[in-house]
Amino acid sequence: MTEAHHPISRRAALALGGAGVATPALAPDAWAQWQPAQPIRILIGYPPGGAVDVLVRIVAEAASRIRSVQIIPEVRSGAYGFLAAQGAARATPDGTTLCSAIMGMMSVLPEIPGVPVPLDLDKEIVPVAALAGTPMAMVARPDAPFSDLDGLIAYAREKRGAATYASSGNGSTNHLGAALFAQITGVEMTHIPYRGGAPATLDVSAGRVDIMVANVAEIASQVADGRLKALGVTSATETSMLPGATPIAARFPQMEINNWFGLGGPAGLPPAVREGLGQMFAAIVSEPATREALLRRGLEPLPEYGAAFENRIRADRQKWRGVIRAANIRGD
Repeated sequence: MTEAHHPISRRAALALGGAGVATPALAPDAWAQWQPAQPIRILIGYPPGGAVDVLVRIVAEAASRIRSVQIIPEVRSGAYGFLAAQGAARATPDGTTLCSAIMGMMSVLPEIPGVPVPLDLDKEIVPVAALAGTPMAMVARPDAPFSDLDGLIAYAREKRGAATYASSGNGSTNHLGAALFAQITGVEMTHIPYRGGAPATLDVSAGRVDIMVANVAEIASQVADGRLKALGVTSATETSMLPGATPIAARFPQMEINNWFGLGGPAGLPPAVREGLGQMFAAIVSEPATREALLRRGLEPLPEYGAAFENRIRADRQKWRGVIRAANIRGD
């Protein structure tokens, strides 16, 4: 597919022209003010082959190709992504060691009682740049007796708590997405947690669980071949990544969920270095070939850094804090 078939999200497009975010045309001049004297290590807090790992490797290839900057991805998975964050926090704050910083780690897990957070994210990690995000989709088992949001709401009300939703684990973003929908619509559904997204999706497609909220990239092919039924996407407008799916946030604005992936660095990172890194990454993910590579994998470029990225983290933390408390979600 061509780039025109995958328009950048409205929010990302606004960010390109907003305060604190450089446009691709301006980025080369701004980036020239600071460049690393050695390769940049990015510590990836999640398993090889996952969305974060794939994203970082796409960005690393693009950095070498269009900025002559060497980025070395280094997997340090474990502890909900905090293992990589600890490694970055202990590094020299010169811009050559960064870590994955995603919505779950930065805005969700710190708000869940019982989740061990081994460092103070607000004091030890500084947000550097968002890279990409993905809307989520609400999908149902293929034989579900409903095909849209109204049908699901009516079904859940009729079942009085017996309707079920799967997730990849307690406190995961798909857990919170479904919990938020239940809170907004006033329905009661039973949460069925799994150890990972694959078994959760499998049980929905097999008809053992009613619905699931999942990253679009993870379920698009199963919707296309009929193994899952799409009820909607967590965006305010339609997305070409799941053609025809109802934009849930157009009806329920609180359901606008962009599951984003970004980078953080050690506290004490000099402002000029942080700014230079942010501008570089914004330019990289906005570059046409990089955008196309991301969009093919269900990731929308999110060229955001500085105050804009900090505000996103803060707003999402406040949003999910309310959902977590209302649903009485606790760590495993």
